[in-house]
Amino acid sequence: MSGPANPLPVEALGDYLRAQGLAGSAPLEVRVLAGGQSNPTYRITAGEGRDYVLRKKPPGTLVASAHAIDREYRVMKALAGTGVPVPRMLHYCESGELLGTPFYVMEYLAGRVLMDQSLPGMQSAERRAIYREMNRVIAALHQVDYAAAGLADYGKVGNYVGRQIARWSRQCRESTLPLHPAMLRLMDWLPEHLPEGDETTLVHGDYRLDNLVFHPTEPRVIGVLDWELSTLGHPLADLAYQCMAWRIPHTLWRGIGGLDLAALGIPQEAEYIAWYAAATGRDAAGHWDYYLAYNLFRMAAILHGIAQRASDGNAAAEDAVETGAKAGPLAELGWESAQRYMAARG
Repeated sequence: MSGPANPLPVEALGDYLRAQGLAGSAPLEVRVLAGGQSNPTYRITAGEGRDYVLRKKPPGTLVASAHAIDREYRVMKALAGTGVPVPRMLHYCESGELLGTPFYVMEYLAGRVLMDQSLPGMQSAERRAIYREMNRVIAALHQVDYAAAGLADYGKVGNYVGRQIARWSRQCRESTLPLHPAMLRLMDWLPEHLPEGDETTLVHGDYRLDNLVFHPTEPRVIGVLDWELSTLGHPLADLAYQCMAWRIPHTLWRGIGGLDLAALGIPQEAEYIAWYAAATGRDAAGHWDYYLAYNLFRMAAILHGIAQRASDGNAAAEDAVETGAKAGPLAELGWESAQRYMAARG
C-alpha cells in the first residue's frame, strides 16, 4: 500500500530496487513515516524479510542548504564501523526522474524511538541507563577522526558558533514580526563574547532523544538518525544543544526543567556534562553557560521563523502559531544563561 502524503510509484520503484538487488519478486509495501515540510520518509517492505527506509527531498522550490539528504547519506555511510551507531546505507539515487527528487535507501532499524525526555513508564535505573547511553554516543561522535572518515571537506573549520550566530541573527532581522527583547539582547551580546579555545569536530546539529533509535529492550542506541544539520563544528556547542533540556521547563517545550530528576533517576545537568568530560577530556564547564545561551538563542530564532511562516500563511504544521510563541520564553532563558556566564567571569 502507499501512504496518502507524497505517494510513491510503487511498481516503478519496485523495478528500480530489484535492479539494485534490493528487492525480491513480491510487490513492494510502502508506508509513510514522515512528511510535511521535513524530508518525506517511508518504510519499504520488499519481500523476503527485506525492510528499508527510503528518504527523499520534498517536492517544490527548496532553500539551497535545506533538506540535504545527500549529506545525510554521506555522513552515515562514513560513520559505518566507527563508535557511532548508524543504519546501514544501501543506495543513493541522485536523479529525480523516478520519484521527482533524489532519495536514498537505508536499513530499517527495529527499535524504540523515545519521544518524552522524562521517559514515562520506566524505572529509575532504566532512565539513568538511557541517559548514560545518550552521553556515550555523543562523546563517541565528537571523538571521530573526521578527516580519516573522508569528511575533511564536510564543513568549514573554525568559528562555527560565530557563523551560526550571524546566520540566525540575519534571519531574525529580516523578519517582519517583532523580536522579543531578549532575542535582541542576545543578538548583540553573543558575538561580543565568543569564547576562546575554538575546536572543530563532526557535529550532529540536532542531537536529542527522539533522533535516536534504541534497542527494543536494552538501553543501547542502535542508530542515530536525522543528520540533515550535521557539519564540522564545535563539540561543546553540539553537546549544549542537547543539554538545553535541563534549562527548559517541562511545561514549556521538550524540556525536563522543574522535574524531580533524582526521583526519576535522570542525572543532573552537571553530572551529565561530567560524564562527557570524562569520556572526551574536554572541559565542558568553562564556557558552558555561553554555549547554552547560544543554543537557546538559535532555537528561539528557529521558532521565530516558524511564527513568521505562520504569519505569512506558509506554515504546514497546524500548531505553528503555538510553537512560534515559544521563541520569547526560550530567548529569556538564553539571556539568563548569558547573565550567569558574565557573573561567573566577574
